[in-house]
Amino acid sequence: MPVEITWQTIALRIILTLLAGALLGTNRSKHGRPAGLRTTILVTLAASVAMIQMNLLLPTNGKPHDSYAVMDLMRLPLGILTGVGFIGAGAIVRKDEMVIGVTTAATMWFATVVGLCLGGGQLILGMVSAVIGFLVLSILRKAETRLDEWQRGTLSMLFTANNITEKDLRAMLQSSSIHVRSASIICKIQEATHQYEFDVRWPSHKDETQNPPVLKELSGLPGLLEMTWRPAGTSLS
Repeated sequence: MPVEITWQTIALRIILTLLAGALLGTNRSKHGRPAGLRTTILVTLAASVAMIQMNLLLPTNGKPHDSYAVMDLMRLPLGILTGVGFIGAGAIVRKDEMVIGVTTAATMWFATVVGLCLGGGQLILGMVSAVIGFLVLSILRKAETRLDEWQRGTLSMLFTANNITEKDLRAMLQSSSIHVRSASIICKIQEATHQYEFDVRWPSHKDETQNPPVLKELSGLPGLLEMTWRPAGTSLS
């Protein structure tokens, strides 16, 4: 990093920072994320300006001979990088088992690093990183939706007593590639009913919202009085 920089160099760094922030932010806005184009540009620009300011303050770095204070310029960009964590934390929302905004938070952190590179004068590194980040957000998203992941849900069924056993229900679920993680049984003697509750998981595509087809088969079992299906939330970016 040069000790002295011209205003032309500063302008070039800021312009490239705006382009990099816009490239990353466009993807987030396209998918309707709260931290979109403007937020990403501002985060990238803040990191870049912090590095430019550090560059301008380089002649004052160190400890003057007539002072006890030490000017540590690296605290400025490091503070920016740490502060972005609060924005990332605000972008992540969790409700029960549903987590939203993890990728957006990671994008904010990544945009900060890109801004630090561009503001520090590593123009090629910063722009190449921004392009790679854009490709990861756009291209790998399509590939990620084709990968199978485990979905989770809770199945509750109320039967008349001695009509069906837990073993029979497990066999039906497992024959449809649904794995039972845990099960509980409530026997109501006076009402002569058995209530089964299964915590299950099954493989499916990430964006697939269709419920397991076996639910239709289970709903036709003899002696079934009530059936409740509660799919758990999945992780969204």
